[in-house]
Amino acid sequence: MSQSTSRLEVMNELGKNMDEYMKEYLNPIDSNWQPSDMLPDSTKENFLQEVKLLQESAKELPYDYWAVLVGDTITEEALPTYESWLLGMDTVNQLDQENGWVKWIRSWTAEENRHGKLLGTYLYLSGKVDMRAVAISTQYLIADGFDIGTSADPYRNFVYTSFQEQATNISHRRTATLAKQFGNSNLSKMCAQIAADELRHARAYRKFVTEIFKLDPSEMMLAFADMMKKKIVMPAHFLREINGQKSSLFEHFSDAAQRIGVYTTMDYVTIMQGLIKDWEIEKIGGLNDAAEKARDYVANLPARLERLADRVKVPELAYPFTWIA
Repeated sequence: MSQSTSRLEVMNELGKNMDEYMKEYLNPIDSNWQPSDMLPDSTKENFLQEVKLLQESAKELPYDYWAVLVGDTITEEALPTYESWLLGMDTVNQLDQENGWVKWIRSWTAEENRHGKLLGTYLYLSGKVDMRAVAISTQYLIADGFDIGTSADPYRNFVYTSFQEQATNISHRRTATLAKQFGNSNLSKMCAQIAADELRHARAYRKFVTEIFKLDPSEMMLAFADMMKKKIVMPAHFLREINGQKSSLFEHFSDAAQRIGVYTTMDYVTIMQGLIKDWEIEKIGGLNDAAEKARDYVANLPARLERLADRVKVPELAYPFTWIA
């Protein structure tokens, strides 16, 4: 049995349960929250007053917080890239348009789409952000695309999404906590709602990997180890600003996130430890020799990364982002 055939059979098998997965991990559209639920209502007479209150509360947020919030927003707005990337996976692109995986990707995209709309509108109303600069960065991020090391392999893609969705949950959850500490309860609610979505999505992709380990343990283990060797590259890694030059912008964004504790190098280690635990890596049987070596690599990696994380020095000086007015 060829590798591609094996993956197609595994994906077809998992796809049989897609209705159940969608019911568990995605919310019904008609009853789901929408961005307008948490933003000033432009049809109301007190709209301008509500906007003024929003702007007043926004003044209390520090510079690094704005840098992180804008970077998070741009990443969420680049959703067309993520949908096309998932629809282009081997096995998915071999299936008909009514297949369960196609339905999942479309429905996941539809749920994720609300995040950028909510945060983008908040940024616009806040009066603290250069929205043209933000739009240019967003357009670059979508136009550039990205190479996250997964190729078109669904196994590697699901390792990536399991990790990345958990990382975005952490980031949005902590921006929610910080917003509340700075007295901005409405923004806190927005970020918390997005974080809740990301947590459900992370659980979904972790579930997919759990099931793949049961059906194709050696190939799944090799894919997990390969992604860890390459390191998980966040979508924000490909950010660039209004000058159009590809630069070290992600490093500045990452430094801001670390300074305010939104997402740190230790979080990377913690997420990996969580995946190893959730997938019960130590207990998986039926592995070939190569997969056994891959398991050893994965099991020992968190301790190595933790030692490296302890040495990370975060610059104190803030970078002058073009996004922030």
